[in-house]
Amino acid sequence: MKFTYKKLVLAMTAVAAVGLAGAAHAEYPEEDITYIIPFDPGGESDVTARFQEPILEEELGVSVNVTHRPGGGGAVAWSEFQNSAEPDGYEIIGVNIPHIIGQPIQRNNAGYETDNWRIVTFFHSTPNALIVHNDSPYDTLEDLVEDAKENPEAITLGGSGTYSANHLDMLRFEKEAGIDLTYIPFSGTGPLKGALEGGHVAGIFNYTMLGTEMADSVKVLAVASEERVKALPDAPTFKEQGYDIVGGAYRGVAVPKGTPDEVVETLEEAFAEANRQIAEKQEPLGFVMEDITGDEIDEVIGMLRDAYGPILEDAE
Repeated sequence: MKFTYKKLVLAMTAVAAVGLAGAAHAEYPEEDITYIIPFDPGGESDVTARFQEPILEEELGVSVNVTHRPGGGGAVAWSEFQNSAEPDGYEIIGVNIPHIIGQPIQRNNAGYETDNWRIVTFFHSTPNALIVHNDSPYDTLEDLVEDAKENPEAITLGGSGTYSANHLDMLRFEKEAGIDLTYIPFSGTGPLKGALEGGHVAGIFNYTMLGTEMADSVKVLAVASEERVKALPDAPTFKEQGYDIVGGAYRGVAVPKGTPDEVVETLEEAFAEANRQIAEKQEPLGFVMEDITGDEIDEVIGMLRDAYGPILEDAE
């Protein structure tokens, strides 16, 4: 059969069309993924990412590189991400609530907006806990409350970030107990251990994970949960001691707005599988495993906006 110029053009067009179709339906992911943690190494977000990393790599078939960009209680990395990340799924970032709710309300320019990304999932939560060193004169929550009433603002409590879960529940505790404390914000949970051990703060208002990690050297005076946490069975709740404080942080991962649905679904499945595999490692550390996706994300954010809104308004 004679191969005419017209037939050659048609053949080349067909090949090009097949190539374009293949490109349009390329499987995600095909490149390495950067997983940004907006806090220092050593905190809950970092510990979880290290557990997740090998499982995500196995599920996704590419390298997942965990990096840290601390500063501003997460705001530095969240601002950079919302302003520069491409909506292709190759750059993802850890997100925490109520951090991402409180910071844009309390700061004139937090650099990012609460709703200006697409949250893939919230994979766990951690209740807050009030923790002091074993050398502390406070053996009970009431010991601390009595001293705070006699010495307003003299007691310093360190926490992760400003208007974070730690900070907001400390403010709730002040209001409930009728006391004035001094909150010292740190760039993440990582530095808090050294600050407490070095005597730089009287105590810390942080998460249950740190209470379990430092169990041999600290006293957990209260946990902000409905019931006692399995990993800290001897630590009483705030509610047991007469203070209606239940709260903590939800942690998850987000991508830029405009990221394709199929990319988000792939990441949802990978993080859900990671949760299944690491639950037995995380639950003894004080984590509560979650699998919050889709519309449930908006429900959780709405719930916490309602819970912390009055505190944020009073603090303005």
